[in-house]
Amino acid sequence: MSLTDTIGADIARAMKAKDATTLTALRMLKTALTNRSIEKNKVLDDSEELQVVNAQVKQRRDSIDQFESAGRRELADKERAEIVVLEAYLPPAASDADIAAAVDAAVVSTGATSAKDMGRVMKAVMAALAGRTVDGRQVNELVRKKLG
Repeated sequence: MSLTDTIGADIARAMKAKDATTLTALRMLKTALTNRSIEKNKVLDDSEELQVVNAQVKQRRDSIDQFESAGRRELADKERAEIVVLEAYLPPAASDADIAAAVDAAVVSTGATSAKDMGRVMKAVMAALAGRTVDGRQVNELVRKKLG
């Protein structure tokens, strides 16, 4: 069963349960998946579907920052609830120790010595952590500290 099919079934379940938060998040996700499929003019594979889910989570995190800076706590809380729903469709997150180990290994393998090499290190770290959910900001901060 593809992610799109799973989401369709979960939308029906949320409608029956009258769970507005879940329903809203899943409808937006299904729309984003459909739009991406239309853009690419093909059915999305698993990795492309996960990219869309990640993009939706990132979009909501950005919205939370904006809502909190504007003093709109209730909207930020709504976005947090939607993130919880969306994260259920992502692979397990990489632990802090896994990320730190991947950064160390990438610095050694690329021979990076300064901030100029940050792009190569980031690419190596993200490749090493492929298949797991990783926050790019966290990786970026660790790489900066390591090369800093």
